[in-house]
Amino acid sequence: MSEGPVLIVTGGGRGIGAATAKLAASRGYWVCVNYREGREAAAEVVREITRAGGCAVAMQADVSVEGEVEALFRRVDSELGSVAALVNNAATLESQMRLEAMGAARMGRMMAVNVVGPMVCAREAVKRMSTRQGGRGGAIVNVSSGAAKYGSPGEYVDYAASKGALETFTIGLAKEVAEEGIRVNAVRPGFIYTGFHAKGGEAGRVDRVKTLVPMQRGGEAEEVAAAILWLLSAEASYTTGSILDVAGGR
Repeated sequence: MSEGPVLIVTGGGRGIGAATAKLAASRGYWVCVNYREGREAAAEVVREITRAGGCAVAMQADVSVEGEVEALFRRVDSELGSVAALVNNAATLESQMRLEAMGAARMGRMMAVNVVGPMVCAREAVKRMSTRQGGRGGAIVNVSSGAAKYGSPGEYVDYAASKGALETFTIGLAKEVAEEGIRVNAVRPGFIYTGFHAKGGEAGRVDRVKTLVPMQRGGEAEEVAAAILWLLSAEASYTTGSILDVAGGR
């Protein structure tokens, strides 16, 4: 069992998730680096954490499959201990296109990973954290997107809609569990340099759109991770139901 607070980071093998896992470990968390397919990337995150003196373990689970999420949390219970924090970072994105070109199957995949997945993960975390159910409290941070604010017209309105739903869920769950020692917040990253944009078919998207940002630059995954760690920390003890923009002023 762990000596530090246990944190689960979904989609922790890449981008914002990896940066969050590494920063959290440097601050004393014992981290579950969840991944769906990128086994080697998640293993490398764990190796980096271990070399730096931290503690982490990589665990596979597809967050869109309820049984796999339940098994993930049971494994964390067994190998690390009771979860104290959850970062719902895992998400999917598909090729840029207008709505009339999108099929319902694509829309369903988007919602399954980006909305239902975080909701099931949060459900399992609440069961363990809630003081109403014998837990010691905890914190959840959902990773949204500036797309929820602007809609991503002509690119991926389905992704934007999924992140809008995640923000609504954040607010509702925060109020539902506020008296049970659990805080629930979200970050809303803007244009961040990660490999995620390649999933939409435009790896260099941040450089194309960065002039829309008042700061005139894209952000780094580490800058988002720092905001996430603040929301998880005791310094944010009176913050719940909030959505924090990390978007260079946009």
